[in-house]
Amino acid sequence: MNQHNGMRPQDIAVLLKIIISPSNWMNKDIAEALLLSPAEISYSLQRSTLAELIDPSKRKVMRKTFLEFIRYGLPHVFPAIKGAIAVGIPTAFSSPVMSKHLMTNQSSEMVVWPYLEGQARGESIIPLYPNAVKAALRDPELYELFALVDTMRLGKVREKEIALNLLKEKFDTRHA
Repeated sequence: MNQHNGMRPQDIAVLLKIIISPSNWMNKDIAEALLLSPAEISYSLQRSTLAELIDPSKRKVMRKTFLEFIRYGLPHVFPAIKGAIAVGIPTAFSSPVMSKHLMTNQSSEMVVWPYLEGQARGESIIPLYPNAVKAALRDPELYELFALVDTMRLGKVREKEIALNLLKEKFDTRHA
């Protein structure tokens, strides 16, 4: 990579997948799981190294720094903007991981990733990258992390605090 043009949304997905992967992961494993090319994973790791979100060996996510980025930078760098009503997969505060911590049951507050085979209906938001929904549907733990990150991109203060605490728990229960 000759030039650094800043982080890309899929870089967040790569870092999240590394956190929940066994320590012996390989680039091709991450690529397959996220439905990205191995070259995209390599470039992502380079960008994340420059941003100091992963260590120089490109094996260990700098979890505290990454959480700070998710909390303070992500909503501004990769904001989630609500779109038209669509059929899709619940995300953010509408996802199962978040909805059990909230008392909102109004369908008008449902937020979804547009997906024709989805079972929910609500305001749509574009996922972090084009294949994020398919990757999330194949990996329930990744789905939870993507939904928590979407809460950080879109939620209100209370929702963001709950999501951040859940992210901290998930990051702490994994290998270092």
